[in-house]
Amino acid sequence: MSATTDAPSVTPPGAARAVTPVGVLAARLADLVARCPAAADAEFADDLRATYELAVGVEPYAAQCTTPESAALRELAEATATHDWAGHDPHAGRAPLEQEMLSGHVEGQLLKTLVHATRSRRVLDIGMFTGYSALAVAEALPPGGRVVSCEVDVEVAQFARHHLYRSEAGRKIDVRVGPADDTLHDLARTGDVFDLVFLDADKGGYLAYVDAVLRYGLLARHGLLCVDNTLMQGLPWTDATSTPNAAAIAAFNREIADDPRVEQVLLSVRDGVTLIRFAQR
Repeated sequence: MSATTDAPSVTPPGAARAVTPVGVLAARLADLVARCPAAADAEFADDLRATYELAVGVEPYAAQCTTPESAALRELAEATATHDWAGHDPHAGRAPLEQEMLSGHVEGQLLKTLVHATRSRRVLDIGMFTGYSALAVAEALPPGGRVVSCEVDVEVAQFARHHLYRSEAGRKIDVRVGPADDTLHDLARTGDVFDLVFLDADKGGYLAYVDAVLRYGLLARHGLLCVDNTLMQGLPWTDATSTPNAAAIAAFNREIADDPRVEQVLLSVRDGVTLIRFAQR
């Protein structure tokens, strides 16, 4: 999922809102263009419009130049976008669910590329939502490959299963329902090890999840850990105390940067994806 936010309400079905730094920037520039007075200096107004056009075109152009998503992924994205999440009763103590939590086309293709590049056979997906990221990596896995996907919400897991199991790739996904930390403990107890781990769960739990993955030995020594939403709409460097999620991501990024066990790179894809691997000694 590309963004978990602290939004006060859920957007209506089909009415997506800006949830990435570039998207937020474009929306703010659009507002400035609309507010620019007719009597404004012509050169300034032209520069402002050109800046808006530069920002608003980035993500559509990236999608245009990225391998198209499969029919199964497209259908899952459409089902997620048109579902009425406002009517969903979220898990106790958690923020409302919304369509923007889906990872989406470009990030999904990035994950597929990473599966191929790392020759992954076993993938762990921590925080499934409707299963777009899980299905994307499942489509890239070789025969016999497997995805273990963690989801805390029973109803969301049922929604995901309904759509995932329609495709052959979706049947490679083992959906585990319950708190992710319990699932990670169970996987460690059974000796499971994964080539690729994708983390996109509750932001306040990120540090604990990464520590568990590393400490329990769930990530293979050659493996790759991918963490979503590490730019969190630009808030970590503009207003890190504005929301609990912003504060959590800012703290996570600092801790990972200082963790001697790992090496990492933060990619400015969508809402930020950090790639983490064991440090070479």
